Amino acid sequence: MNSGSRQFGLSKSKITSFEQCPKRLWLQTHRADLAELDAGAEARFAAGHEVGDAACALCPGGVMIEAEPDLAAALQRTQDLISASVQAPLFEATFAHDGVLVRVDIMEPDGLGGWHVAEVKSSTSRKDYHVADLATQLWVLREAGVQVSSAAIRHLNNHFFLTEEGNYHGAFVDTPSLEDAKPLSLKRPKLVAEIRSVLGSEEPARDPGDHCHDPFPCEFVAYCSRDLETVRYPISSLPRTGRQLAAKWAEHGIVELEDVPPGSFTNAVHARIHEATLSGVPYHDVEGARRIIGDWEYPRTYLDFETIAFALPRWLGTKPWEQVPFQFSAHIEDRTGHITHREFLSLDGQDPRRTCAEALVAQIPEDGTIIAYNAAFERTCILRLAERFSDLAEDLKAIAARIVDLLPVTREHWYHRDQGGSWSIKAVLPTIRNSGDYAALDVADGSAAQLAYLEAISPVTTEARVAEIAQSLRTYCAKDTFAMVEVVRHLTDTK
Repeated sequence: MNSGSRQFGLSKSKITSFEQCPKRLWLQTHRADLAELDAGAEARFAAGHEVGDAACALCPGGVMIEAEPDLAAALQRTQDLISASVQAPLFEATFAHDGVLVRVDIMEPDGLGGWHVAEVKSSTSRKDYHVADLATQLWVLREAGVQVSSAAIRHLNNHFFLTEEGNYHGAFVDTPSLEDAKPLSLKRPKLVAEIRSVLGSEEPARDPGDHCHDPFPCEFVAYCSRDLETVRYPISSLPRTGRQLAAKWAEHGIVELEDVPPGSFTNAVHARIHEATLSGVPYHDVEGARRIIGDWEYPRTYLDFETIAFALPRWLGTKPWEQVPFQFSAHIEDRTGHITHREFLSLDGQDPRRTCAEALVAQIPEDGTIIAYNAAFERTCILRLAERFSDLAEDLKAIAARIVDLLPVTREHWYHRDQGGSWSIKAVLPTIRNSGDYAALDVADGSAAQLAYLEAISPVTTEARVAEIAQSLRTYCAKDTFAMVEVVRHLTDTK
């Protein structure tokens, strides 16, 4: 096992950062103070650890190699076990070559003197960058003289449902990846040399682009974008094919929608957006919206869920990353325009599905139209509850059958240039009747709601803080449903 004369300056994750963007790794190395971590980073990190621990627990008799008191101790412990031909799974086996250090999630002896290497991931499928991670490990292992007979990305099984508390047998699937990773592993020496050259030079130049979010959100986006000229209405904001169109027009030196000549777009939606952007006059088809919305019966129930998803399912009958509703808001409007608000919220950390299902049946009117924004999500939540609770299934299915979708109606009959090519409720709301936006809320979007839920159920969170979180969640979810009331009234031009 060759640690080389270099310090352990590189790792699998650092190489992944470089492959995403050389500038990202340079900044991580030399200007870490410029990083702005997103709010969900800690939760993703915790989920990864939880998945890794579960994968190890499914390998009986395994040996965890601790980096105590330091990584040098982990290297020595790994070498001792390999030299002793240990026939037990190894967790976090540590190897180094040419200044690159890797810790292998799981190594399992194949009984023939070789090893099966498993790179554990919390996703439900293999990604391209997973194979690149594995390639780095294979290169270091090969140089360390370790015989790898097979290798896989061990990811969560999307068909696994928890049937016994704490029993995750069957929760993981191995996607064989040795042959895919081998060609990349052969290129690792050249790549590592390139990385060292970049890190030893001045900050590399690279403009922001799609790579800033693929495969991970980059913590230096704000820094890299600081000097870019702000484009008010970028061509790239056009839905679906906006980026391709932006690249085409960039060849002519045009990046602003306002600079594209009238009549240039053949796609009807793009043409509508372009016209509204050029004129500054919103597109508003009142009569078209009235024809559709006029058929929605009273009482009209505006419904929205907030959900939580765990990498490893915590509650019986759920699967990895399944969206489980822990909150709903319902604004109910009668024919006179009178509004009643009803809601449900569970923050005790227990399975919220039964109480949520019962609250839906008790609080949602038995007749009238139920309105959601991107209704497939709400409908799916309800139907999954119906699958789980047979005694409530008939009532829940009846609720699901009455759901209509406000999103496509809004998309077809309203556009204001300040929406920036988006018809999300949060993009639409500020463009109608000074209805305000979400910026002032403590919880301002679905991701923030999930983080708030996780904080609320943490055993270290005080009762006073849980009460604050509950109020923030109620305010946010209620705003989502009342926003739909406002959008409907605006589309149909009612006061």
